[in-house]
Amino acid sequence: MPVNCTLGRNAKILYPDLVNIYGGDTTTIGDDTTIGPFVEIQKGVTIGKSCKIQSHAFICEGVTVEDGVFVGHGVMFINDRFPHATTRDLTKKTDADWKLEPTLIQRGAALGSNCTILCGIKIGENAIVGAGSVVTKDVPEGMIVAGNPARVIKKASY
Repeated sequence: MPVNCTLGRNAKILYPDLVNIYGGDTTTIGDDTTIGPFVEIQKGVTIGKSCKIQSHAFICEGVTVEDGVFVGHGVMFINDRFPHATTRDLTKKTDADWKLEPTLIQRGAALGSNCTILCGIKIGENAIVGAGSVVTKDVPEGMIVAGNPARVIKKASY
């Protein structure tokens, strides 16, 4: 149970024995945020205030989650556009063989259960991503997207 990060005031990790958080000072979780069981948060992740991260979410290095974001059950983030175990000559890849592509989830956004967020994406303020969607490009502020690939369905009405 590595829980190794900077935790904000009143942040809650509901089942610390069932959560993996890495990164020490490079990983931060804001005030009043709740983390559910079976969540993995890698080094270099920033999670804002008053967020809710549901069970089985995977938040990889390079992801920034702003304040008030909902991350549903089983949400997956990707940070490598060209994932391979080896280089073309079958040499095992090292950290030097890939490029981290940051992802930004802006204030008040909601990510439905089991959606996948590809790297280099920005999800706008108060946007909603439907359950099971695969987000391959930026989501505009205040819009609802769904599908594979995720497409704009309509404007959020709240």
